[in-house]
Amino acid sequence: MAFGWKLYEGGRTPPLGAAVAPDERLSWPRTIGIGAQHVVAMFGATFVFPIVMGLDPNLAIMMSGIATVIFLLIVNNKIPSYLGTSASFVGGVAAIRAQGGNSSDVVGSILISGVVLAIVGVIIHFAGARVVNRVLPPAVTGAVVMLIGFNLAPVVATIYWPQDQWVALLTMAFVIVCSLVLRGFLARISILLGLLFGYAVSWLWDVLGGRITSVTPVSGGKALPHFRTDFGPVGKADWFGLPHFTAPHFHVNFALLVLPAVIALIAENAGHVKAVSEMTKRDLDPLLGRAIAADGLATVVATSVGGSPTTTYAENIGVMAATRVYSTAAYYVAAVVAILLGLCPKFGALVAQTPGGVLGGITVILYGMIGLLGAKIWKENRVDFANPINLVPLAAGIIIAIGGVALRFSSTFSLSGIALGTIVAVLGWHIARVLAPPEMREALRSEGGYYGGTGVALGKAGSHAYGDGVPADPSSVDEVGRPGVTGSTR
Repeated sequence: MAFGWKLYEGGRTPPLGAAVAPDERLSWPRTIGIGAQHVVAMFGATFVFPIVMGLDPNLAIMMSGIATVIFLLIVNNKIPSYLGTSASFVGGVAAIRAQGGNSSDVVGSILISGVVLAIVGVIIHFAGARVVNRVLPPAVTGAVVMLIGFNLAPVVATIYWPQDQWVALLTMAFVIVCSLVLRGFLARISILLGLLFGYAVSWLWDVLGGRITSVTPVSGGKALPHFRTDFGPVGKADWFGLPHFTAPHFHVNFALLVLPAVIALIAENAGHVKAVSEMTKRDLDPLLGRAIAADGLATVVATSVGGSPTTTYAENIGVMAATRVYSTAAYYVAAVVAILLGLCPKFGALVAQTPGGVLGGITVILYGMIGLLGAKIWKENRVDFANPINLVPLAAGIIIAIGGVALRFSSTFSLSGIALGTIVAVLGWHIARVLAPPEMREALRSEGGYYGGTGVALGKAGSHAYGDGVPADPSSVDEVGRPGVTGSTR
């Protein structure tokens, strides 16, 4: 492990067609500037998802910086990446809380998933990247990602949107317009811009119209008058201090509810590695196992103190595509900035007071995007739903997850929703493939990914874009050559 980044061309910004490699850096002032851009890019999703999971956003920001450092160390500084809060666990967390679980149960369950993910990463490291698509072909991965996202629809409809439907509608519309009208970096932070817009509208309506009467999570199911924004806790919070830590508590039933997210995280990490590999023109497949194990270990460390689960962020791929700076030095800078933000309780209090209506407008897009990314994986891997191997078990799994179907084994143990849907989708697909006639199995060969490597198409579709509305698809950005070499434009 070396921290001696080579100075790129005297530290100057790379000219058109050139790029700064992961083991190089610009001058430190420029590197700090790039690192700050990475913080802004990951910021929106990294603190929105802890809020919707009921976790401390301040701690999530701080632990995301620590998780990023852990990731970079494990991949030997060869894969530039920021580890922000994962959206894949939101559905499972909602199910845990619906069954009476608290934050200790949530982080304990996610910690177990982190251990499983780390073990999977070690297995992939020694068995080879091909094992990913053998065990989790694109048809199955797409179904799991889809059911995780669409399972969250009732959370939007029953919790966030009703708190302030007009602010939710305006926020949703603003995000949609930003993602379509804005270009480049601003488009990638449309969720963050939407949150700021919704916050401002909520405050303005409080000033002009006074209180709103609606049901909130703390009103006991009753519609009570309240202000949309409350800055009292912000004023009382300190400028400097440690965030609130939560000890994990382990419960088998709850752990099963979030375990399916591991499949989504494998796809996300595979997508990130493939995307960065294409952009930097380096073969990073041998590091896929390390990347997955690093993400798992980072999740374990983060949740061990009450933080949020982590994953690689496509938002930051967008920053790299725009700047052509792949230096891991910039990610260390971003990590340090995030850690410092996490040590400001006043900032955390401001984030925690985000109005429910604003979250309604944002989550209706975010949750839908998670689900549609599953469809994107199917499309880019040419999954054939005329083939019963794909159609029948995946259809059953998706409906089970979205509808909250339960399978009760006893008064204390049951499988339902995402957990049961994932089991049906994964095991059902493999059983169907074994039982199917030869011509159906042969038809799978036309699908991208299942019989080939880690699957370039899976790599593109796997990258998440939950926080920016712009998927990190390598085919949508300019190709880059090695540092100092002009690349072609697609």
